[in-house]
Amino acid sequence: MTDQNALQQAIDYVLDRVRSRDAAADVIANRSNNFSLKANQGELDEYKVTSGQVIGVRVIKDQRTATSYSESLDLASLDLMVDNALTNAQYSQQDPHQKISCIDSRLATTEPEVYQTETATVDEKIALALSLEQGVVNKPHATSAPYNGFAESDSHVILANTQGTLCNHSERSTYCYAYTLYEKDGKQAMHGGMSSGRLFSQLDPSYCINHGYEMAQALLDGAPIASKHYSVIFTLSALSSLFSAFGMCMSGQAAMKGINPWGDALDTLVASPLLTITDTAYINGGFSIKAFDSEGYATHDTLLVGEGKLQSLLHNSHTASYFGIENTANGSRSAKGGLGVNSRHTVISTGISSNAEVTAGEYLELVELQGVHSGADAVSGDFSFGASGFLCRDGQRIQAVRGITVAGNFYQMIKEIDTVSNQLEHDYNRSFYAPKIRFTRLNIAGK
Repeated sequence: MTDQNALQQAIDYVLDRVRSRDAAADVIANRSNNFSLKANQGELDEYKVTSGQVIGVRVIKDQRTATSYSESLDLASLDLMVDNALTNAQYSQQDPHQKISCIDSRLATTEPEVYQTETATVDEKIALALSLEQGVVNKPHATSAPYNGFAESDSHVILANTQGTLCNHSERSTYCYAYTLYEKDGKQAMHGGMSSGRLFSQLDPSYCINHGYEMAQALLDGAPIASKHYSVIFTLSALSSLFSAFGMCMSGQAAMKGINPWGDALDTLVASPLLTITDTAYINGGFSIKAFDSEGYATHDTLLVGEGKLQSLLHNSHTASYFGIENTANGSRSAKGGLGVNSRHTVISTGISSNAEVTAGEYLELVELQGVHSGADAVSGDFSFGASGFLCRDGQRIQAVRGITVAGNFYQMIKEIDTVSNQLEHDYNRSFYAPKIRFTRLNIAGK
């Protein structure tokens, strides 16, 4: 509580300083504690405990905006932070649409699942970290677990502004992971498993060990397949990476800058009628649950794509003012940065097909993509990635596949969907939720 009081006092001081200079501002202050462990050859290779705090201000004066931050809460540092922001603002371009517009918001994240009291001991966490590596290397042909670890963090965020807004958010999360390096007959393959939760007791180290090992073992004999068009199903982690690479198409900020390919596509068909995408504020077990966005507005669900038709983009108060439309409360900024937009939980709605129907016949299951962001052009939609996975038939893996390239156009790909499963799944980060989706055809370059 002492640390929280210190943050609040610093915020109050900064806001008073800004008001005395006839400016408006919002302030974000963050305090965090982090603990991580890694193992190597049966011993702890890393035991790291860190904590930190940062306070950042976004000032607006004469329709000019700038930001500054400080990792110290002493008054001289706070004075310098405000002075730097106001000085820098003098040289920024005037923008009548960026304002401190959230008035008297008093929100706090109250869902009990988001911040729970941890009872696990340090010894239990060390034992888990060591067991991750040991569990891998005890298996046949698993020569090492080159990447493994346990980590946990807790954080507290206070947001306030010169319009009377004061919001609070606390959260705790933890995760563990283990990768298997599998070697046999001069061949190597590597894969990993990850588990996350709000509490230590929610972690599943056995899944991390077994999933990584079994997938590496299955991929070992993978080889390129014939070059042609294939029907494709991405695993959820691969699909999440792909959608992340093209997330700009949902951004109102990108539309404001004129670089969003969907900037003028509202109320038009941008995807298959089988595709519905919602930005969801709350979903049970989600890791992006927060009562307010980075301006203090209450978060809520926003339908982005409804049965293939673009219904909305993600907006903050700045982009909403620019376009003269409703703010979707997706304002995003850290204490160190400027205002942007970001999604909460991306949820692709389930369809009507069973998993058996989605996986009927021959298709390519892609479990890993390499170079996703470097191989993607978010404006044109074109992509080309290295990939690995399995050639499948009727839900059964019949051949491991490695050394291939998958290429296509994202905006065309989401228009060509065969079936969507009726079962919702979530990725490791618990921020992307989707059923199995079978895409009609993608170009695979193999042999």
